[in-house]
Amino acid sequence: MSFEFELDFVLEPGLKPPASKDSSYFWAVDSQSIILVLSCLGLVQALFLCVYLLTLKKGNRNANIFLALLLLGLSIRIGKSVLSVYIDLGPWQRNLGLSGILLAGPFLWFYGLSLFKRKKGFNPRNYAHLIPFAAFVLGCKVIPNGLGTVGYVVYLSVFLHLAIYLGLSTRLLLQHRNAKSSAWSWYRNLLVGVVLIWIFYMGNLAGIIPYYIGGAIFFSLLVYIFSFLLLKRSSFTVEKYAASTMDKATSKKYVSELKTFLVEEEAYLESDLSLKRTAEQLEIAPRILSQAINENEQQNFSEFVNGYRIEKAKQLLRDASYATEKIATVAYDCGFGNVTSFNITFKNATGHTPSQYRKKGQA
Repeated sequence: MSFEFELDFVLEPGLKPPASKDSSYFWAVDSQSIILVLSCLGLVQALFLCVYLLTLKKGNRNANIFLALLLLGLSIRIGKSVLSVYIDLGPWQRNLGLSGILLAGPFLWFYGLSLFKRKKGFNPRNYAHLIPFAAFVLGCKVIPNGLGTVGYVVYLSVFLHLAIYLGLSTRLLLQHRNAKSSAWSWYRNLLVGVVLIWIFYMGNLAGIIPYYIGGAIFFSLLVYIFSFLLLKRSSFTVEKYAASTMDKATSKKYVSELKTFLVEEEAYLESDLSLKRTAEQLEIAPRILSQAINENEQQNFSEFVNGYRIEKAKQLLRDASYATEKIATVAYDCGFGNVTSFNITFKNATGHTPSQYRKKGQA
Protein backbone atom coordinates (compact mmCIF):
# COMPACT_ATOMS: atom_id res chain seq x y z
CA MET A 1 0.00 0.00 0.00
CA SER A 2 1.46 3.33 -1.01
CA PHE A 3 1.52 6.32 1.29
CA GLU A 4 2.71 8.85 -1.26
CA PHE A 5 0.36 10.47 -3.76
CA GLU A 6 1.87 12.16 -6.79
CA LEU A 7 0.35 15.19 -8.47
CA ASP A 8 -1.43 14.31 -11.70
CA PHE A 9 0.41 16.96 -13.64
CA VAL A 10 4.00 16.13 -12.59
CA LEU A 11 6.00 15.13 -15.64
CA GLU A 12 7.53 11.70 -15.74
CA PRO A 13 11.37 11.68 -15.81
CA GLY A 14 12.65 12.22 -19.33
CA LEU A 15 9.30 13.39 -20.68
CA LYS A 16 9.70 16.58 -22.74
CA PRO A 17 7.05 19.26 -22.92
CA PRO A 18 4.88 19.24 -26.06
CA ALA A 19 6.13 21.15 -29.08
CA SER A 20 2.81 22.94 -29.49
CA LYS A 21 1.58 25.38 -26.87
CA ASP A 22 -0.91 23.06 -25.23
CA SER A 23 -2.87 25.23 -22.77
CA SER A 24 -3.58 22.32 -20.41
CA TYR A 25 0.15 21.56 -20.11
CA PHE A 26 1.11 25.15 -19.32
CA TRP A 27 -1.76 25.43 -16.87
CA ALA A 28 -0.43 22.33 -15.13
CA VAL A 29 3.10 23.74 -14.92
CA ASP A 30 1.84 27.08 -13.58
CA SER A 31 -0.32 25.32 -10.99
CA GLN A 32 2.61 23.18 -9.94
CA SER A 33 4.76 26.28 -9.45
CA ILE A 34 2.07 28.04 -7.42
CA ILE A 35 1.61 25.01 -5.15
CA LEU A 36 5.36 24.74 -4.62
CA VAL A 37 5.61 28.44 -3.73
CA LEU A 38 2.67 28.27 -1.30
CA SER A 39 4.07 25.18 0.38
CA CYS A 40 7.55 26.66 0.73
CA LEU A 41 6.22 29.95 2.08
CA GLY A 42 4.48 28.10 4.88
CA LEU A 43 7.64 26.19 5.75
CA VAL A 44 9.78 29.34 5.70
CA GLN A 45 7.27 31.15 7.93
CA ALA A 46 7.21 28.21 10.36
CA LEU A 47 11.02 28.16 10.58
CA PHE A 48 11.01 31.93 11.09
CA LEU A 49 8.62 31.46 14.01
CA CYS A 50 10.89 28.76 15.44
CA VAL A 51 13.88 31.11 15.45
CA TYR A 52 11.76 33.96 16.82
CA LEU A 53 10.45 31.84 19.73
CA LEU A 54 13.84 30.32 20.54
CA THR A 55 15.43 33.78 20.77
CA LEU A 56 12.49 35.47 22.54
CA LYS A 57 13.59 36.36 26.07
CA LYS A 58 10.33 37.87 27.29
CA GLY A 59 7.40 35.87 28.61
CA ASN A 60 7.32 32.17 29.48
CA ARG A 61 10.71 31.06 28.18
CA ASN A 62 9.94 27.38 28.68
CA ALA A 63 6.67 27.65 26.76
CA ASN A 64 8.35 29.51 23.89
CA ILE A 65 10.92 26.73 23.46
CA PHE A 66 8.26 24.02 23.52
CA LEU A 67 6.16 25.84 20.93
CA ALA A 68 9.22 26.32 18.72
CA LEU A 69 10.02 22.60 18.84
CA LEU A 70 6.37 21.74 18.09
CA LEU A 71 6.53 23.90 14.96
CA LEU A 72 9.89 22.39 14.04
CA GLY A 73 8.46 18.89 14.25
CA LEU A 74 5.51 19.78 12.03
CA SER A 75 7.83 21.58 9.60
CA ILE A 76 10.02 18.47 9.26
CA ARG A 77 6.95 16.38 8.45
CA ILE A 78 5.45 18.86 6.01
CA GLY A 79 8.84 19.45 4.41
CA LYS A 80 8.99 15.74 3.67
CA SER A 81 5.57 15.98 1.98
CA VAL A 82 6.76 18.77 -0.29
CA LEU A 83 10.06 17.14 -1.18
CA SER A 84 8.55 13.72 -1.87
CA VAL A 85 6.32 15.22 -4.56
CA TYR A 86 9.20 16.87 -6.43
CA ILE A 87 12.14 14.64 -5.48
CA ASP A 88 12.51 10.86 -5.35
CA LEU A 89 13.37 10.44 -1.66
CA GLY A 90 14.99 7.30 -0.28
CA PRO A 91 13.41 5.26 2.56
CA TRP A 92 15.74 6.71 5.21
CA GLN A 93 14.98 10.24 4.06
CA ARG A 94 11.24 9.57 4.29
CA ASN A 95 11.77 8.19 7.78
CA LEU A 96 13.53 11.38 8.86
CA GLY A 97 10.51 13.29 7.61
CA LEU A 98 8.15 11.07 9.57
CA SER A 99 10.20 11.57 12.72
CA GLY A 100 8.91 15.13 12.91
CA ILE A 101 5.53 13.77 14.02
CA LEU A 102 7.22 11.99 16.93
CA LEU A 103 8.68 15.34 17.97
CA ALA A 104 5.49 17.38 17.54
CA GLY A 105 3.25 15.29 19.80
CA PRO A 106 5.24 15.50 23.05
CA PHE A 107 6.01 19.19 22.65
CA LEU A 108 2.36 20.02 22.01
CA TRP A 109 1.61 18.46 25.38
CA PHE A 110 4.63 20.03 27.10
CA TYR A 111 3.56 23.41 25.76
CA GLY A 112 0.11 23.01 27.32
CA LEU A 113 1.63 22.01 30.66
CA SER A 114 3.86 25.08 30.63
CA LEU A 115 0.87 27.33 29.91
CA PHE A 116 -1.57 25.92 32.45
CA LYS A 117 0.57 24.39 35.18
CA ARG A 118 3.45 26.85 35.00
CA LYS A 119 6.19 24.24 34.73
CA LYS A 120 9.45 26.07 35.44
CA GLY A 121 11.88 23.51 34.14
CA PHE A 122 12.18 20.46 31.95
CA ASN A 123 12.03 17.48 34.28
CA PRO A 124 14.65 14.86 33.29
CA ARG A 125 11.86 12.26 33.26
CA ASN A 126 10.24 14.13 30.39
CA TYR A 127 13.07 13.07 28.12
CA ALA A 128 11.48 9.61 28.10
CA HIS A 129 8.76 11.06 25.86
CA LEU A 130 11.42 11.81 23.24
CA ILE A 131 12.77 8.24 23.07
CA PRO A 132 10.54 7.29 20.06
CA PHE A 133 11.80 10.33 18.14
CA ALA A 134 15.45 9.60 18.95
CA ALA A 135 15.04 5.90 18.09
CA PHE A 136 13.38 6.74 14.78
CA VAL A 137 16.13 9.17 13.78
CA LEU A 138 18.93 6.80 14.76
CA GLY A 139 17.25 3.86 13.06
CA CYS A 140 16.07 5.72 9.96
CA LYS A 141 18.20 3.54 7.67
CA VAL A 142 16.87 0.22 8.98
CA ILE A 143 13.23 1.03 9.73
CA PRO A 144 11.02 -0.22 6.85
CA ASN A 145 9.42 2.48 4.72
CA GLY A 146 7.79 1.04 1.66
CA LEU A 147 4.73 -0.61 0.21
CA GLY A 148 4.70 -3.67 2.45
CA THR A 149 2.68 -4.45 5.54
CA VAL A 150 5.54 -3.60 7.90
CA GLY A 151 5.98 -0.18 6.32
CA TYR A 152 2.26 0.42 6.65
CA VAL A 153 2.30 -0.52 10.34
CA VAL A 154 5.29 1.77 10.99
CA TYR A 155 3.58 4.69 9.28
CA LEU A 156 0.35 4.10 11.18
CA SER A 157 2.23 3.75 14.49
CA VAL A 158 3.84 7.17 14.05
CA PHE A 159 0.44 8.84 13.68
CA LEU A 160 -0.99 6.75 16.51
CA HIS A 161 1.79 8.21 18.65
CA LEU A 162 0.61 11.71 17.73
CA ALA A 163 -3.00 10.71 18.44
CA ILE A 164 -2.03 9.74 22.00
CA TYR A 165 -0.56 13.19 22.64
CA LEU A 166 -3.54 14.86 21.01
CA GLY A 167 -5.64 12.99 23.57
CA LEU A 168 -3.41 14.10 26.45
CA SER A 169 -3.50 17.68 25.22
CA THR A 170 -7.29 17.60 24.86
CA ARG A 171 -7.60 16.25 28.39
CA LEU A 172 -5.34 19.04 29.65
CA LEU A 173 -7.45 21.62 27.84
CA LEU A 174 -10.69 20.25 29.31
CA GLN A 175 -9.21 20.24 32.81
CA HIS A 176 -8.73 23.99 32.53
CA ARG A 177 -11.93 24.83 30.66
CA ASN A 178 -13.28 26.80 33.64
CA ALA A 179 -10.42 29.28 33.34
CA LYS A 180 -11.02 30.39 29.76
CA SER A 181 -8.22 32.91 29.52
CA SER A 182 -6.49 34.10 26.36
CA ALA A 183 -3.91 31.34 26.90
CA TRP A 184 -6.71 28.74 27.00
CA SER A 185 -8.22 30.01 23.73
CA TRP A 186 -4.81 30.15 22.08
CA TYR A 187 -3.97 26.58 23.07
CA ARG A 188 -7.39 25.39 21.92
CA ASN A 189 -6.83 26.92 18.49
CA LEU A 190 -3.36 25.42 18.27
CA LEU A 191 -4.67 21.99 19.25
CA VAL A 192 -7.47 22.15 16.69
CA GLY A 193 -4.92 23.02 13.98
CA VAL A 194 -2.72 20.01 14.80
CA VAL A 195 -5.79 17.75 14.96
CA LEU A 196 -6.81 18.89 11.48
CA ILE A 197 -3.33 18.09 10.15
CA TRP A 198 -3.61 14.62 11.71
CA ILE A 199 -7.04 14.12 10.14
CA PHE A 200 -5.71 15.19 6.75
CA TYR A 201 -2.90 12.65 6.72
CA MET A 202 -5.11 9.87 8.07
CA GLY A 203 -7.65 10.70 5.38
CA ASN A 204 -4.89 10.55 2.81
CA LEU A 205 -3.74 7.17 4.12
CA ALA A 206 -7.31 5.83 3.93
CA GLY A 207 -7.71 7.14 0.38
CA ILE A 208 -10.46 9.60 1.37
CA ILE A 209 -8.24 12.62 0.65
CA PRO A 210 -6.19 11.81 -2.48
CA TYR A 211 -4.45 15.17 -2.88
CA TYR A 212 -1.23 14.50 -0.92
CA ILE A 213 0.42 17.90 -1.35
CA GLY A 214 -2.74 19.49 0.04
CA GLY A 215 -1.36 18.84 3.53
CA ALA A 216 1.51 21.24 2.90
CA ILE A 217 -0.85 23.93 1.58
CA PHE A 218 -3.15 23.46 4.57
CA PHE A 219 -0.15 23.69 6.91
CA SER A 220 0.90 26.97 5.26
CA LEU A 221 -2.54 28.42 5.92
CA LEU A 222 -2.43 27.33 9.56
CA VAL A 223 1.08 28.71 10.07
CA TYR A 224 0.03 32.16 8.89
CA ILE A 225 -3.04 32.05 11.11
CA PHE A 226 -0.92 30.99 14.09
CA SER A 227 1.61 33.72 13.28
CA PHE A 228 -1.10 36.35 13.31
CA LEU A 229 -2.57 35.11 16.59
CA LEU A 230 0.84 34.74 18.24
CA LEU A 231 2.04 38.20 17.25
CA LYS A 232 -1.32 39.63 18.27
CA ARG A 233 -0.87 38.16 21.76
CA SER A 234 2.68 39.50 21.97
CA SER A 235 1.75 42.97 20.74
CA PHE A 236 -1.05 43.16 23.32
CA THR A 237 1.44 42.60 26.14
CA VAL A 238 3.85 45.14 24.66
CA GLU A 239 1.14 47.79 24.20
CA LYS A 240 -0.26 47.22 27.68
CA TYR A 241 3.01 48.36 29.29
CA ALA A 242 4.30 50.55 26.47
CA ALA A 243 4.61 53.60 28.74
CA SER A 244 6.58 51.76 31.42
CA THR A 245 10.29 52.44 31.84
CA MET A 246 10.92 49.56 34.26
CA ASP A 247 13.84 47.37 33.26
CA LYS A 248 14.07 43.59 33.63
CA ALA A 249 16.31 43.65 36.70
CA THR A 250 13.92 45.94 38.57
CA SER A 251 10.97 43.83 37.50
CA LYS A 252 12.59 40.67 38.93
CA LYS A 253 13.48 42.53 42.13
CA TYR A 254 9.84 43.50 42.71
CA VAL A 255 8.64 39.94 42.18
CA SER A 256 11.27 38.66 44.60
CA GLU A 257 10.07 41.17 47.21
CA LEU A 258 6.49 40.07 46.61
CA LYS A 259 7.37 36.40 47.10
CA THR A 260 9.19 37.20 50.33
CA PHE A 261 6.19 39.18 51.58
CA LEU A 262 3.72 36.42 50.73
CA VAL A 263 5.80 33.64 52.31
CA GLU A 264 7.19 35.34 55.43
CA GLU A 265 3.99 37.22 56.28
CA GLU A 266 1.69 34.48 54.93
CA ALA A 267 -0.30 37.32 53.43
CA TYR A 268 -1.89 35.01 50.87
CA LEU A 269 -3.99 33.49 53.67
CA GLU A 270 -5.96 36.75 53.85
CA SER A 271 -9.05 36.40 51.67
CA ASP A 272 -9.29 40.17 51.13
CA LEU A 273 -5.70 40.57 49.96
CA SER A 274 -5.68 42.92 46.95
CA LEU A 275 -3.16 44.22 44.46
CA LYS A 276 -3.56 47.76 45.75
CA ARG A 277 -3.01 46.84 49.41
CA THR A 278 -0.05 44.61 48.59
CA ALA A 279 1.55 47.30 46.42
CA GLU A 280 1.17 49.81 49.27
CA GLN A 281 2.80 47.36 51.66
CA LEU A 282 5.76 46.96 49.28
CA GLU A 283 5.78 50.70 48.46
CA ILE A 284 5.35 50.00 44.74
CA ALA A 285 2.75 51.45 42.38
CA PRO A 286 -0.02 48.86 41.73
CA ARG A 287 0.44 49.10 37.96
CA ILE A 288 4.19 48.50 38.26
CA LEU A 289 3.67 45.48 40.53
CA SER A 290 1.09 44.08 38.12
CA GLN A 291 3.53 44.49 35.23
CA ALA A 292 6.33 42.78 37.16
CA ILE A 293 4.12 39.75 37.90
CA ASN A 294 2.90 39.56 34.31
CA GLU A 295 6.37 39.79 32.78
CA ASN A 296 8.06 37.31 35.11
CA GLU A 297 5.29 34.85 35.97
CA GLN A 298 2.87 35.29 33.03
CA GLN A 299 0.03 35.60 35.53
CA ASN A 300 -2.11 38.33 36.99
CA PHE A 301 -2.06 39.14 40.69
CA SER A 302 -4.98 36.88 41.63
CA GLU A 303 -3.56 33.88 39.75
CA PHE A 304 -0.17 34.39 41.35
CA VAL A 305 -1.54 34.59 44.90
CA ASN A 306 -3.87 31.64 44.32
CA GLY A 307 -0.84 29.55 43.44
CA TYR A 308 0.37 29.91 47.04
CA ARG A 309 -3.10 29.19 48.38
CA ILE A 310 -3.36 25.98 46.33
CA GLU A 311 0.00 24.75 47.63
CA LYS A 312 -1.21 25.43 51.16
CA ALA A 313 -4.47 23.59 50.45
CA LYS A 314 -2.59 20.56 49.13
CA GLN A 315 -0.56 20.54 52.33
CA LEU A 316 -3.68 20.68 54.52
CA LEU A 317 -5.51 18.01 52.52
CA ARG A 318 -2.58 15.67 53.16
CA ASP A 319 -2.42 16.62 56.83
CA ALA A 320 -3.84 13.88 59.10
CA SER A 321 -5.07 16.50 61.57
CA TYR A 322 -7.31 17.95 58.83
CA ALA A 323 -8.69 14.58 57.72
CA THR A 324 -12.08 15.20 59.38
CA GLU A 325 -12.33 18.89 58.47
CA LYS A 326 -14.80 19.99 55.82
CA ILE A 327 -13.53 21.17 52.42
CA ALA A 328 -15.01 24.59 53.24
CA THR A 329 -12.75 24.83 56.28
CA VAL A 330 -9.70 24.09 54.14
CA ALA A 331 -10.80 26.71 51.61
CA TYR A 332 -11.18 29.45 54.20
CA ASP A 333 -7.99 28.50 56.02
CA CYS A 334 -6.08 28.87 52.75
CA GLY A 335 -7.38 32.35 52.00
CA PHE A 336 -10.23 31.64 49.59
CA GLY A 337 -13.34 33.73 50.04
CA ASN A 338 -15.77 30.98 49.04
CA VAL A 339 -15.84 27.25 48.43
CA THR A 340 -16.90 27.47 44.77
CA SER A 341 -13.89 29.57 43.83
CA PHE A 342 -11.64 27.19 45.76
CA ASN A 343 -13.02 24.08 44.04
CA ILE A 344 -12.64 25.55 40.53
CA THR A 345 -9.14 26.94 41.14
CA PHE A 346 -7.94 23.74 42.81
CA LYS A 347 -9.19 21.48 40.01
CA ASN A 348 -7.68 23.74 37.34
CA ALA A 349 -4.32 23.55 39.09
CA THR A 350 -4.25 19.84 39.99
CA GLY A 351 -6.76 18.10 37.71
CA HIS A 352 -8.61 16.83 40.82
CA THR A 353 -11.28 18.23 43.11
CA PRO A 354 -10.15 18.83 46.70
CA SER A 355 -12.11 15.73 47.83
CA GLN A 356 -10.49 13.57 45.15
CA TYR A 357 -7.07 14.90 46.08
CA ARG A 358 -7.65 14.10 49.76
CA LYS A 359 -8.77 10.53 48.97
CA LYS A 360 -5.79 10.04 46.67
CA GLY A 361 -3.43 11.16 49.44
CA GLN A 362 -5.02 8.80 51.92
CA ALA A 363 -4.94 5.80 49.58
